[in-house]
Amino acid sequence: VQLVQSGGGSVQAGESLRLSCAASGRTLTNLVMSWFRQGPNQERQFVGGIRWNGGTTYYADSVLGRFSISKDNTTITVYLQMNNLKPEDTAVYYCGETSLIHTVTMRNFKNYNFWSQGTQVTVSS
Repeated sequence: VQLVQSGGGSVQAGESLRLSCAASGRTLTNLVMSWFRQGPNQERQFVGGIRWNGGTTYYADSVLGRFSISKDNTTITVYLQMNNLKPEDTAVYYCGETSLIHTVTMRNFKNYNFWSQGTQVTVSS
């Protein structure tokens, strides 16, 4: 399985960005695709996730109402739309895949089997 990420960059506070994560190598079924972010000297933190079957989404409190996750079943791509970005959103963002679909286990980066290469998102005030 390969997860190839695109998007990211540098923006001003209040602006928007969209990240994409394309999965290849197999067909996703009973899995969760999630976005995490990692700041300097920090552990990877859960941003949000989507169950591939059904499309239910989950978000960290810090991004609720600003970020949204969607998927394209045809291209097997997951998107992270980030609106009203804040300086504290600055981090390297990763997408990951896990077979542990419980709402608690999906929030732990240690439960993920595959990761994208990561993309820097920088938000300046």
